[in-house]
Amino acid sequence: MTPKSILRFALACFVAGAIGSAAAQEAAKDAAKAPAKEQQQAQPSRGDGAKGILRLLPADSVTEHSIATGKTKLTYTATAGTLPFYDQSGEQSAAVFYNAYVAKNAPPNRPVTFVFNGGPGAASAFLHLGLVGPRVLDLGPDSHDAARAELRDNPDTWLAFTDLVLIDPIGTGWSRAVKADDAKNFWNVQSDAGAMAKAVALYVARNERTASPKYLLGESYGGFRAAKTARALQRDQGIAINGIVMLSPLLEGWLTFGNDSSALHAALRLPSLAAAELERKKAFTPQALAAAEKFAMTEYLTTIAGTPPKDAAAEAFYGKVAQMTGMPLEAVKKSGGFISDDYVKGLRAADGKIVSRYDAGFAVDDPFPEQRTSRGNDPILDGVSRAYGGAMASYARNELGFKTEMTYSLLANDVTGGWDWKGGRYQASSEDDLRVLLAFNPSFKLLIAHGTSDMVTPYGATRYVLDHLPSLDPPGRVQLKLYRGGHMVYLDPASRKTFTADAAVFFKGE
Repeated sequence: MTPKSILRFALACFVAGAIGSAAAQEAAKDAAKAPAKEQQQAQPSRGDGAKGILRLLPADSVTEHSIATGKTKLTYTATAGTLPFYDQSGEQSAAVFYNAYVAKNAPPNRPVTFVFNGGPGAASAFLHLGLVGPRVLDLGPDSHDAARAELRDNPDTWLAFTDLVLIDPIGTGWSRAVKADDAKNFWNVQSDAGAMAKAVALYVARNERTASPKYLLGESYGGFRAAKTARALQRDQGIAINGIVMLSPLLEGWLTFGNDSSALHAALRLPSLAAAELERKKAFTPQALAAAEKFAMTEYLTTIAGTPPKDAAAEAFYGKVAQMTGMPLEAVKKSGGFISDDYVKGLRAADGKIVSRYDAGFAVDDPFPEQRTSRGNDPILDGVSRAYGGAMASYARNELGFKTEMTYSLLANDVTGGWDWKGGRYQASSEDDLRVLLAFNPSFKLLIAHGTSDMVTPYGATRYVLDHLPSLDPPGRVQLKLYRGGHMVYLDPASRKTFTADAAVFFKGE
């Protein structure tokens, strides 16, 4: 090849490269102008490079929506995706599923709230579609009919005053470990808190939310989890939490899981049973409930803790307990006045019904009336709340664009059964965590909400813990709010609305 031909060849290559580069730049500009939804569809599936079951997880889906909240229209971005966890070798060990809702055109540094349920072993669909999300699951006219479940807009969404990030702990929802055996490493109190703290930190860093006020919301064990996660965030991630909202929380194992022979345990449960009876009689008032609370912590507690009464004194005492709780008199006498789990079948036995431990005011026909004790299935947990699982799977696929063949695990029995309490659930305690959070951070605040007729985590146990916290400056940073209903107060639309209004005030700091 002559020098002149070599020069012509080189020039041709240069021109071709320049044209290709210019075309690539134009293509990049066009992609940048494309709608977010179209760009998302062009992304490869996350399964392309993932291992094990994580191959079933799609790429993150980002969509835009709007909802009417009161007299205003709220436009927001919804993200359904996963946060990757890596082990010490740099290999991915797990993926944590989350949903994020971020209001558009909002003031800078808007609060962001990280939300999770409890169990342990429950996914976040309960709080997501039951309380805080922009869509809510309507369960029929009486709010307890799973067959009539239907998603609709939630005018009381917490997105009106805080951005939301709903997180499913590993083993629940669509959060999974690469290796099934490794999932158990996350199923204990400390590892779980560390994992939740890691997920929060990842989201904060990826979305530049460092300057935003940060809150946690947890239901049931999720309340316990929130206290532990807040400490883990402070200790391991250098992130301070501004506040925690707890709904029907487990705070102290020894109060929640106490046995039927504990006088204090019985006294802390009695007001919740009394609340259910007041509701049944249509006689519920704050004054009537206060009278039951006073009786529980005075005459009732000292009587069942002491020598059993006899003769006329016994008749009067047991009669008062039966009248206040709705329990049959003979059952109260047999138990010595203690509140045993017999109430599930005993409260409405005359009507052929059983009640729910999650709401002693909710009764259904007893499927096994010939048996003396309950077989364990709960009218709310097993008859109503399972609808949240199917609704979440459909919502994520059809409205949020997160399409996967993986089963959405609403209540993971393997997580619940395999949970390591590190010393037993009776030893589980969050009181020390709350004391440190309140003492070391003067701006930290706590709101705890309870349904009055919840027998799983009775509000009396929470009040007992809060009453024994030391006085801390500045005062007034801890609130306990009571609502009509049970463990899942959001099943009652009126209670859901009131709780949301109270939460809005809490976030505003008024």
